[in-house]
Amino acid sequence: MTIPEVHGHCEPAFEPLRSAIGDILAAGSEVGVALAVSVDEQPVVDVWAGHMDAARTRPWRVDTIVNLYSIGKAVSAVCALRLVDAGALDLDAPIARYWPEFAQAGKARIPVRHLLTHQAALPAVGPALESEAVLQWDVMAEALAAQAPWWPPGERHGYHVNTQGFLLGEVVRRVTGKTLGAYLRDEIAGPAGIDFFVGLGSGLDARCADVLPAAPSPEGDELRRQLDVDPATLSGVTRMRVNAYRNPPELSGMGIVNTRRWRAAEVPSTNGHGHARAVARLYAALAGDGDIGGVHLLSPEIIAMAIDEQVYAGNMVLQRPTRFGLGFQLTQPERRLGPNPRAFGHFGAGGSLGFADPDTRLAFGYVMNQGRAGWQHRHVRHLIDLVYATL
Repeated sequence: MTIPEVHGHCEPAFEPLRSAIGDILAAGSEVGVALAVSVDEQPVVDVWAGHMDAARTRPWRVDTIVNLYSIGKAVSAVCALRLVDAGALDLDAPIARYWPEFAQAGKARIPVRHLLTHQAALPAVGPALESEAVLQWDVMAEALAAQAPWWPPGERHGYHVNTQGFLLGEVVRRVTGKTLGAYLRDEIAGPAGIDFFVGLGSGLDARCADVLPAAPSPEGDELRRQLDVDPATLSGVTRMRVNAYRNPPELSGMGIVNTRRWRAAEVPSTNGHGHARAVARLYAALAGDGDIGGVHLLSPEIIAMAIDEQVYAGNMVLQRPTRFGLGFQLTQPERRLGPNPRAFGHFGAGGSLGFADPDTRLAFGYVMNQGRAGWQHRHVRHLIDLVYATL
């Protein structure tokens, strides 16, 4: 097989990562890909290869950005935790203190903390929402404020696949007067030089790779089968699981992911755009003392609190065990982020990943535009193993 050219820089000890990226593309596991790794805030890997489009006419470039799906959940968590750090937001206060309308349907006492731990019991909206409601912030916020919890909040947890960003984002907006995307841009990403956006300006479209359909796989086919039903014919947990992905119909970006209106909207759980270097730069701060480039992200005390285990149990939505701190996925035997016990971060659909390891002060960012359905992402785990074999 022909090994594609892999651009960028690797420190000599990390050259096996360059070869691995070439192998991933040659095997057809990805179309376009980028990987960035830093140790002690110093970049040791910054490589990219492949193409931005299905026709393979637009080469992946040094500044290519792409929709990173749930990597945005951790970025949203950093925004909220920064407000906690500043004393402007109390994790144990009721959400309704900041967002009074949220008190509807028996939700007056749900604490902010449960938004970060996926225990707020609001992974889906029950009543059918109109097409493209996902692009209308007020429609989504009002629907979630009116929605009754799907289980007793705090007693169980279920991944808030698409709703967490609206929930956290509305709290951020009520506290700061800014949308989450504007707060991220003005207070974190812009000052710290982190090329990550929630709400993408049209001037950045030329840099943006297309998100491509995942290749067929047994896991992907099974998920499509489960979701390809009329929610009106379902009830209970099954309806909740389908609506978490499909109400409104474009909730996960289905059918609109590469459009200007999707990129422009703020869907923080799902449509953050960035590149591997940006993801690694964010996590480099979190792997260290919480500062990067002279900009304060989070204090060491808040980071330590955020990566302390909050919940580790079967997930009502994903139907497998998940382990969370405050907004971050924590390493777990079923899905290891390297060998060290304090590693934390967040995957995105298809296998994109950002994580930090405080024990080695390592930060890792991996992005791509096709990926694979499922949650094991073996070639991504191989990259992680190669990083640690080099340390």
